[in-house]
Amino acid sequence: MSMCYIVILILFGVLFLVAELVLLPGFSVGAVLSLVCYGSAVYMAFRDYDPLTGCIVVGAVLLLSLVATVVSLRAKTWQRFSLRQEIDSSSMSSPESELKVGDRGVTLSRLAPMGKVDFGGRTYEAKSLDSFVDPRKEVEVVGFENFNVIVRTID
Repeated sequence: MSMCYIVILILFGVLFLVAELVLLPGFSVGAVLSLVCYGSAVYMAFRDYDPLTGCIVVGAVLLLSLVATVVSLRAKTWQRFSLRQEIDSSSMSSPESELKVGDRGVTLSRLAPMGKVDFGGRTYEAKSLDSFVDPRKEVEVVGFENFNVIVRTID
């Protein structure tokens, strides 16, 4: 039954080592748990069996750790975790391509000095030249700045 515990401790040690390399880079909990599992397995092997079995367990720990490290750090391993989906969307188009200076619209929210304005059924972020503009007021485009429409109220 003791050999079963030794094998389980070695497997948990490999699992914690791989988790440390792949998920938790740096010397942290995974590395400490891996060392505790490996140390416990080696201690139990030397305590419960002869020195030859203890040396075999040490060799198995070193070999499995080396294999787990090499497999974890290969590029193909990381490609399995990488995102393969392509993003084909884009940001909204510039209001300059859809509006002209002089176009008229209606404020949807209060411009203080920024807010929402409707031009022909399309909503844009707008900045008022006047200090505050109440909702449902008619405004006119006077310019553009960083995807924002610059407007002024129509008297």
